[in-house]
Amino acid sequence: MLGDFLRTRRARLRPADVGLRDYGEFRRVPGLRREELARLAGVSPGYYTRLEQDQGGNVSDSVLEALARALRLDDEERTYLHTLANAKTATSAPERLAPRHRILLETLDSVPALILGRHVDVLAWNRRGHALLTPHLEFDARPNWARLFFLDREVRALFGESADKARDTVADLRQIAGRRPGDAVLAALIEDLRESSAEFDRLWSAHPVRACAHHTRTYHHPHAGRLTLTDELLPLPDEDGQRLVVFYAEPGSASAAALAGVGATPARAEFRGERVAVVESFSPKIER
Repeated sequence: MLGDFLRTRRARLRPADVGLRDYGEFRRVPGLRREELARLAGVSPGYYTRLEQDQGGNVSDSVLEALARALRLDDEERTYLHTLANAKTATSAPERLAPRHRILLETLDSVPALILGRHVDVLAWNRRGHALLTPHLEFDARPNWARLFFLDREVRALFGESADKARDTVADLRQIAGRRPGDAVLAALIEDLRESSAEFDRLWSAHPVRACAHHTRTYHHPHAGRLTLTDELLPLPDEDGQRLVVFYAEPGSASAAALAGVGATPARAEFRGERVAVVESFSPKIER
């Protein structure tokens, strides 16, 4: 993981970008050579090569900062570099939703909401969340969000031609993978997506890095029409990567009025406390 990230960031730099003279010589690979980057960072070429081969062992903060400066990383990339270098091997213990978070979803019945697990599985959603994102699936489904976005045509149509959403989805998985090296379930998910989606494979290889805490996007809902919504991804304390996702519109806007009808029911009592569904397994009906 660390080596992959270093290679992609080295490849995007040109000698002129870092004050090196370029004599127009042929370069077999794009970007700086390893020895050039090592010189800029103040480390030996052999040590830097081992870092790109994920054989560098523990890397000091001073070396990481030197690499960040040499690679011209922005703040998000710098943080991600430290995450990769310091991540501990993760386990893949079964994941469960805490009862209190099920109750939390039940109370959020005025806005679409769901809870994502550590592998971006939908652990639960409320009626509005389901009606906004996947009205074509059964309410008690437990799909994986990344698989849905890249492999389900109806979910993809919800976002139109949004290249940012595709990049954000991959960047989010990159962040998760960086924090969870050795997670076999996550590795299998990523491998499946790379084999099933050429778009995912291309974006994964580019190694995008972006914090995915909130977004404002345009949705093309099959029933409510065009909606401009903001989503907030809120980490749940003590839950090892689980996040609450809430969607809302600008108060008084046309989107807010349209969103009010998504997943609404005239009789609250119809749900009889079953507004949130959580199941242990799900095989999504994916159109490839």
